[in-house]
Amino acid sequence: MTLYLLSLLGVAVFAASGALAAGRKGFDLIGVVVISAVTAIGGGTIRDVLLDRHPIFWIADPLQLVVILAAAALTLVYVRFRKPPWTALLVADALGLALFSISGARIAEQQGLPGTIVVVMGTITGSAGGVLRDILSAEVPLLLRHTELYATAAIVGITVYLLAQRGGLATTPAALLGMGVVAAIRFAAILWRLRLPVFQVPDEG
Repeated sequence: MTLYLLSLLGVAVFAASGALAAGRKGFDLIGVVVISAVTAIGGGTIRDVLLDRHPIFWIADPLQLVVILAAAALTLVYVRFRKPPWTALLVADALGLALFSISGARIAEQQGLPGTIVVVMGTITGSAGGVLRDILSAEVPLLLRHTELYATAAIVGITVYLLAQRGGLATTPAALLGMGVVAAIRFAAILWRLRLPVFQVPDEG
């Protein structure tokens, strides 16, 4: 139950980040709902399609859509009275990344998949929604920019989650630990501008 509630919190946080992104682009109300939904359920939908998992998670649990609409609506009300700080989108995105990465990893793990695939599926769950959000908002996806650590945080956090379980830690504490690692790395990366080295091919001239 704890992990399910955390997954719903992840849906709400990602929906809020989608609403903020749509607001910065001046989208209408339908646009806000679409971007919020894509951000919140896009990664999980891609994961379920790749795993041939049916029904898709939000079809099996329509409460996910209710949470998306509620989070988008609350975000719209909030910004009418207070201007959100520029860091609000990054913070919401970091929390969503942490919650979704581990919940996605758990679903892949329950399919009996090897650890490498669990890490990949968890990373897709956590980051693909944000990629779709940025594409629909005509932005270079945050995942692909020369910016602070993003997918790396998910990969490390999921790996810690798997290793903690193999070390004897129960699933729920291990999941909470993994989420904490993802969030901590992402926040540290934003605060101290931690980045991976850049690969660049020199010009022929």
